[in-house]
Amino acid sequence: MTLLESSITSVQNARVKAWAQLLDKKGRDKQGQFIIEGVHLVQEALESGAAIDSLVVAEDRQHELPAGMLEQAIEAGIECIAVSEQVLAKCTDTLTPQAAFGVLPKLSWAQEDLLGAEAPGLVVVIDGIQDPGNLGTIIRSADAVGATGILLGRGTVDLYNPKTVRSTMGSLFHLPIVQGGDLREALPQVSSQGAAIVTTSLQGQRSCYEYDFRQPVWFVVGNEGQGVSAEVSALATEHIIIPMQGRAESLNAAMAATVVLFEAMRQRGLSS
Repeated sequence: MTLLESSITSVQNARVKAWAQLLDKKGRDKQGQFIIEGVHLVQEALESGAAIDSLVVAEDRQHELPAGMLEQAIEAGIECIAVSEQVLAKCTDTLTPQAAFGVLPKLSWAQEDLLGAEAPGLVVVIDGIQDPGNLGTIIRSADAVGATGILLGRGTVDLYNPKTVRSTMGSLFHLPIVQGGDLREALPQVSSQGAAIVTTSLQGQRSCYEYDFRQPVWFVVGNEGQGVSAEVSALATEHIIIPMQGRAESLNAAMAATVVLFEAMRQRGLSS
């Protein structure tokens, strides 16, 4: 006996067409929803209490789901739908789709949610990252070090790009992420409230290992090719450098962010 409420086999079905549109930013913006692909992401969303609208499962591959997942979803009031492999392929971004995907409303965090931490905040600010994998990796690193949250400045790749969502490995459900902020307005505001605005620069005079991250810090990560924009860089209260002994001139944006964030965690004692 199946626990699934209904079965959709045609790729011409109206709901299938709507789901497929979520693979593009235009469709996501219009519907206010996004897709999470694969069992792990669905599990993370369920465990985090995310507001999943629908759980869509390959009709002939229900056995690939972890024991109790469907029951957990149904208990949470989530619509669970069986579909054909053709429908699954049309609505997912991967070449070999896993047995399930979820449809969710976009996250509803606001900038105020990044300011309410009792301990000194550690907010990661993204200024124009373009690669979905880089953004997803930075989000995972921010989650791993216990960051307060993430602010995505205008011009940054869409948080709900399928590749970004997969790259977060579920971390987008673990901390506040605010999209579309005007950094020229947000950073002076938090600076006036006592937060340091920190970014990396090859011209930085102080090492990331010398800087004191135990205070409230908003750490800005810049574009892969151009770095932090001149306008945002001018708002920084500190420019630091990652010391390197080899011949490489610089690090990948996500790697550089991770190095700094783990140093911040070490200093702040979040690893203990």
